[in-house]
Amino acid sequence: MSFRINTNVAAMNALRNVGNTNSNFNQSITRLSTGLRINSAADDPAGLIISENFRAQLNGIDQAVKNSQDAINYAKTAEGALDEVNKLLRDARGLAVAAANTGTLSSSAIQANQSQLASISSSITRIAQQTQFGTKRLLDGSSGVNANVVAGSLVSSINIGGQFAGAAVSSNTSVIATVLTAASQATVTGVAATLGQAVGAGSFSINGVTFSTSATTTGQEVLDQINAAQGQTGVFATNDGTNIILTSTAYGANARIDLTDANGVVRAGGAGSTSTTGVNAVASVQVGTATALFTSGQNGNDGLTLSDADGNTIKLTQAGNSNTVANSTIGQVTVGSSQFQIGANAGQTTQLSLGNFAASQIGTGVVTGLNMSNLDLTSASGAQDAIKVIDAAIDQVSKSRGAIGSFQRNILESNVRSLGISRESLAATESSIRDTDVASEMTEFTKQQILQQAGMSVLAQANQAPQAVLSLLRG
Repeated sequence: MSFRINTNVAAMNALRNVGNTNSNFNQSITRLSTGLRINSAADDPAGLIISENFRAQLNGIDQAVKNSQDAINYAKTAEGALDEVNKLLRDARGLAVAAANTGTLSSSAIQANQSQLASISSSITRIAQQTQFGTKRLLDGSSGVNANVVAGSLVSSINIGGQFAGAAVSSNTSVIATVLTAASQATVTGVAATLGQAVGAGSFSINGVTFSTSATTTGQEVLDQINAAQGQTGVFATNDGTNIILTSTAYGANARIDLTDANGVVRAGGAGSTSTTGVNAVASVQVGTATALFTSGQNGNDGLTLSDADGNTIKLTQAGNSNTVANSTIGQVTVGSSQFQIGANAGQTTQLSLGNFAASQIGTGVVTGLNMSNLDLTSASGAQDAIKVIDAAIDQVSKSRGAIGSFQRNILESNVRSLGISRESLAATESSIRDTDVASEMTEFTKQQILQQAGMSVLAQANQAPQAVLSLLRG
């Protein structure tokens, strides 16, 4: 057995254990105060990964429930409008049956029925054209409009909604574009510089980012500095064999180059400042027989993303960004089903098809050439034909209402209930991984608190151990 003063191994051992206990004690406090078992990735790396994936799914489910609720309201809006159309059709049928009773009605009474039928027809068309969910029209045939790219070398995306050139898109057609003005990048021609030769000492800034050069900095090194920072400046540099050329990475008027050069290192003409922007693209786009002007740069978009007054957009590729592109078919518009994202993952969608319910589009197919917009009650045969057309229109609208009701009840409402159960189960699983078991953690907290107190007491005694050496020194 040996006795030492300078190295107190017992105290060191006690201090190490007190430190470990203190770390565990602090961790326990953190878990109890936040209610979370995992407060950082170091607490449980694998658990954190699983938990974050579950949280992303939970957020997706929450949004899917909101989407489903929006879709329910969408369907209710359409069905409510068609309910009113059904009422009008019932009134119209009563007028047609009355008009068929030519044995008792005077010509003025028949004409009054005809006038009232014309008013009903006008109201049906008005409902079809003006029923909207937000700004999206539902019953004019444009609710399920989708646009697909057919010329991927010219455009990377197309978005055509239900409205184009101020009118509803109600039939399948092509999208044709003519680029009137090509978008350009901002450019600045700098000093003449040979890549291997020095450009001189000084400093300059591009879009607020400062660069410095020395007397030995070469043209190539200047290009390398600028290109290394293009993620910050949005500008890259090239050499055309004679001059340094600065070019914005983006296109359009929102792409800028603000060059300030106090020493004339890269700015042609010497010290000073230069500012320039690109040019926005302009295109004429035709959908069916309608044409609209598309311009770029709105809402911070780059010069290759163009939109019109109705919010429709196209995004040109660099190949498509040329005023040599004329009357080119770039896409195809399809009028079909409205799509709803009702799940948390890709592909979990459903569709609802709403047709055109204008008076001219319902009641067709039973009497050649007749529909709800051109019925004639002024003759006995016309009244008989009107009854047939109106019955067909009632059947068409009723079937559509039934399809909407089935979609709402059997798909959307069922989906909301199913998502609620999924969310509850997923949240319980995520909670078991991420949340603190308070009872268990309180037990751990008490244990660490006692160990901390005991450790401090033992450390104090261990620090007194070298005092025993004094008795030897006194002897």
